[in-house]
Amino acid sequence: MKALVCEAYGPIANLAVREIPAPVPGPKQVLIDVRAASVNFPDALMVQGLYQVKPPTPFTPGAEVAGVVSAVGAEVKGFKPGDAVIALISTGGFAEQCVADAMRTIPLPAGMDFDTGAALVLTYATSLHALQDCARLQPGETLVVLGAAGGVGLAAVEIGKAMGARVIAAASTDDKLALCRQAGADETLNYASENLKDRIGELTGGKGADVVYDPVGGPYAEPALRALAWRGRFLVVGFAAGDIPKIPLNLALLKERSIVGVYWGDWTRHDPAGHVANLRQLQAWFAAGTIKPVVSQRYALADAREAIECIANRRVKGKIVVNP
Repeated sequence: MKALVCEAYGPIANLAVREIPAPVPGPKQVLIDVRAASVNFPDALMVQGLYQVKPPTPFTPGAEVAGVVSAVGAEVKGFKPGDAVIALISTGGFAEQCVADAMRTIPLPAGMDFDTGAALVLTYATSLHALQDCARLQPGETLVVLGAAGGVGLAAVEIGKAMGARVIAAASTDDKLALCRQAGADETLNYASENLKDRIGELTGGKGADVVYDPVGGPYAEPALRALAWRGRFLVVGFAAGDIPKIPLNLALLKERSIVGVYWGDWTRHDPAGHVANLRQLQAWFAAGTIKPVVSQRYALADAREAIECIANRRVKGKIVVNP
């Protein structure tokens, strides 16, 4: 079968599509014919050796897929060949076939296409966990989302609105902000042309934000933290800007602010029941039309390297998928 292969950690440009042996499912795994695999920022970090998880090389990146089950392991119950599914895997998604643990595989919801299925779980489950389990976001509170036009950012905008918050979307271009407004943002700000801290202050009448959702890091983290209200919560989701900011801890002391790390993947292992409950909530919201993943670009497997470069260079609005 064909797969995108990382033969050694290094530049994204070194990735290549190769012919490799098809995977074989273990006793508790399913073999999936991949119809769509979404591209996430950790994919770009992982192939460069910059992510906290470093799989042995060679490996195929891609952690989130939707497709059709073609075989099941001897101990698998609940899935059979022909079932349409969504699966989370550690690696292997940018390929014609992949294997997934049955316990990390769910049926594709009725009415959902494969591209949407591949774009749903990682970003939306991360954002729901961040806002609900980490920040305890309450109806009527003000949520500021940085990098709001990206995959997790748009998910946070939609989920924040579903939870009853007033959402301020922050991004770097006007066309990205237009997409955020389409997703339901109440207010927008362009942090490439506006002062982030001052503008948040203006939009909140001087009170500050109750919660900041930050998947960007870099130069935006500290001014956003400074714009938090009394007992505001700052969510550390990721560092798409590249630099991990060094925060003066007196900013947490002032106004009794909280800095809260969000590591969704690890949380799913600590609280699998909570993860299942969150997935059910996302499925219910999708069925009701409350959330709708935005898939802005689609790539053939031969162009999967370009897709990863696109997300690494922050040229993505919503989600992009590879269609093997």
